[in-house]
Amino acid sequence: MSPIAGSGQRSATSLRVLTPTGEPAEIAEWAGGKGKNLHSLTAAGFRVPEWSVIGLDVFTEFARRSGLDTRLAALLAEAPRHGERRTSAEIASLIAAAPLDEDVTEAVRRAYEQVGGGLVAVRSSGADEDGAEHSFAGQFDSFLNVSGFDEVVAHVRRCWASAFSERSLHYRAQRALAPSAGGVAVVVQRMVPAERSGVLFTVDPMTGSTGRYVVSAVYGLGEGLVSGAVDADTVVLDAVSGERLHAVVGDKQESYGAGTGPGCAVRPVAEADREVLSLSARDLARLHDVGTRVAAHYGAPQDIEWAIAGDTVWVLQSRPVTTAPAVRTAAPPVPSAPAGEPRGELRIWDNSNIIESFSGIVSPLTYSFAADTYAKVYESYARALAVTPGQLREVQEWTPHLLGYFHGRVYYNLLHWYRMVRLAPLYRLNRRVLEKSLGVEESISDEAADALHPFAPRPGLRGRLNRLYRTVVFTRKFLTMRKSVDAFHRDFYRAYEVFNNVDYDALPGEETYRRFRRLQRELIEKWGPMQALDAAILLSVGLLALLTRRWLPDAPEWFTWAAASPGGDLESAEPVWALAELAALAAADDEVRRLLDATSDEEAYQALREGGHTEVLAAVDAYIASYGYRSPDELKLEVPDLHEDPAGLFTMLRGALAGPATGAGRGGDADAYLDGRLRGPRRRVYELVRGKARGSLADRERLRFCRTRAFGAAKRMLRAMGRDLARAGALDAWDDVFLLRLEEVRGAYEGMLADSELRDLVALRRRRLADDAALRAPARFTTRGAAYWSGNLERGGWAAASAVRSGARELRGTPSCPGVAEGPAVVLDTPRDVGGGILLAYRTDPGWVTALPSASALVIERGSPLTHVAVVARELGIPTVVQVRNVTTEIRSGTRLRVDGAAGTVTVLDVPPSADTGTSTS
Repeated sequence: MSPIAGSGQRSATSLRVLTPTGEPAEIAEWAGGKGKNLHSLTAAGFRVPEWSVIGLDVFTEFARRSGLDTRLAALLAEAPRHGERRTSAEIASLIAAAPLDEDVTEAVRRAYEQVGGGLVAVRSSGADEDGAEHSFAGQFDSFLNVSGFDEVVAHVRRCWASAFSERSLHYRAQRALAPSAGGVAVVVQRMVPAERSGVLFTVDPMTGSTGRYVVSAVYGLGEGLVSGAVDADTVVLDAVSGERLHAVVGDKQESYGAGTGPGCAVRPVAEADREVLSLSARDLARLHDVGTRVAAHYGAPQDIEWAIAGDTVWVLQSRPVTTAPAVRTAAPPVPSAPAGEPRGELRIWDNSNIIESFSGIVSPLTYSFAADTYAKVYESYARALAVTPGQLREVQEWTPHLLGYFHGRVYYNLLHWYRMVRLAPLYRLNRRVLEKSLGVEESISDEAADALHPFAPRPGLRGRLNRLYRTVVFTRKFLTMRKSVDAFHRDFYRAYEVFNNVDYDALPGEETYRRFRRLQRELIEKWGPMQALDAAILLSVGLLALLTRRWLPDAPEWFTWAAASPGGDLESAEPVWALAELAALAAADDEVRRLLDATSDEEAYQALREGGHTEVLAAVDAYIASYGYRSPDELKLEVPDLHEDPAGLFTMLRGALAGPATGAGRGGDADAYLDGRLRGPRRRVYELVRGKARGSLADRERLRFCRTRAFGAAKRMLRAMGRDLARAGALDAWDDVFLLRLEEVRGAYEGMLADSELRDLVALRRRRLADDAALRAPARFTTRGAAYWSGNLERGGWAAASAVRSGARELRGTPSCPGVAEGPAVVLDTPRDVGGGILLAYRTDPGWVTALPSASALVIERGSPLTHVAVVARELGIPTVVQVRNVTTEIRSGTRLRVDGAAGTVTVLDVPPSADTGTSTS
């Protein structure tokens, strides 16, 4: 072996192993982007962990000597025809199987010995990577905590293969870069036993401001931050002084560190450490100094990966910031939180799938009616599970506060939902499914979850007997759920007819108010026992997922949701089929088609009437009579439904006329997968649990229709009360009623409020909601103590600044329905004609199902695989991905996309040259 100290020298084998003392020209030519930056940082005197680079020429020689080079060239030439995925898979197999001769093996050994052996990181270093023009960020692979020569060799092969991964081939194609058979160099770098790690931007990546540095930090290695698995601390520093301007304490539930093999071991973080910043004032000062010097060294803003071990700040790598937006000269200020952390009980506010029901700005009347309804229903649910009177009093302390209301937006008070789930048995299993079904992106720790109880647990024998009795009651309800749902369904519609066939505007306001109170008692408060169905869904889907993990460990992520899909005549899909029939009727009449093309949605109904198209008009009336409450934002009292304004139906009808036919449901995919992998007693057990899950989900969709109709009746009553109060002079306009809370409407009829008070409240809230609409609402935040004070909301991310695109080319979410679709993105905040495009929405509600027939794929930013529209999309066979963070910010209408519902990916194929931006909501 030739000496390598000081080297870019080559051994007798002529294969380059590059080291910190190598010649700059040789480093620049053979070390790739990461290697070049490591050399530059080391030469400038920064503390960089020991490194060496297996040069680009080593891969070239490996390919030539193994006979792989000609095969590589042929596969890359055929990539446009065969597809990037197939090409990538074939190349990876060839690289894994090709022999390493003695010279190549020796080069890898020298690189490993150069850094001292032991634990190392093995990182790809592409020739074009980390450049000013093309960053190739995230396109190649890196591996942490690799130990032992054989493992290093195996991971060097994986780095070489990543040069030809599907994402890197696609990245090149989209930038008109020719596919290269040259592979990548590979950095071998000593692992630092990091206590804290993170990323430092020497420019604000959201605003482009060069006056701010942004630091993100986690405990342990930075893998948790980079992967998005850990909610990191974020600190904003003044670029000149280093003064701390703003800080958000992330939850930091876990830390990543070395384990027994390659990769990272995940360990829980102590509660006390999670609640404070991971970085001290001294740490921040040193990071500010490092950032200033690195940015000055390169002469451009930098994205710096760092780690702190002992008393040393290590610079792991640095790259230019290529995606920061243009610098803003008048960025809105972010209020600084007061010094010190607020005291009080921790609350976690998460909009998860509550945004499916109550999106964007919600009126005070809608929020207060919803909060009152939730309180009544879940108190009734606790009674149905036979909690004792003393326990019920404790439950009543938190059921009125299941929802929160911040700057006009509705949030789950999340920890109370964990308490609610604990009313039923198998809490640990059910809470995981709860998080999936709500679309919660971040779990709370096991320790925190175990500390949550719906009421103080009783010790000793009495406590065990009490839990056993509740378990018996729940089990009986679980086993007889279908019978209970059928009985409720029957009784509901019998009572509903009493409330539905009434002209409330013709009644005195006091009578409408009395009927409203009766509706609450007879329809809403009796809903509580049916919440056992939600618990049954959590349990059955949780058991199905558990069996899938144990008996089908290689099943794709979408499989459990497809297996649980109700199938058959799903009531929630009825509006889709009814709309398709209406569209077929309209399409068969050329005159009706011309009329619809020539009139607006607002004029279409009257035009049909004046044109004498009685058959189509009768079908429209029949649709509205059956599904008039099933409309966008159907649970928001301030939004008129189709009964009141049929224009929305014609918007959806145009989409059904223009859109493609929907596919078949995905239950067959699950059946085919099971047929090939699961038989005998296991299959019978699996199908038993699956049948319960499917039946429970189908029953839930039936009950959601009941909920829609109950809210619809309440909507008609409250709107009639608004008109009554306006006629009486209590309000200036009838729709001012939406700016009141439910208790204030009651107060008007119960003699507890004067007219001047109502007017003052209306004026105040109108101004406040106008200001609230300008704020960007975080998806999740925490508070302690009085939520609006002590800097809680400022720390939580409430701000006036608008979101900025990062330029990401691929986004990932949760697979919900398999299938691949390509087409133009259509970014919407209300359902309408998609024309065969890919429907992107920040959130959906049940009224969006009528937009599905015109969509080739569905992508939802906020939601879960159990979101109502996601369930229906699976029945229609529409490729669907949910929980795709920032998708409506990153992607604008017209962008050509590929959606892979099985992989959970949304890939940008082509960005339109126009400046048209899609609509997104907060």
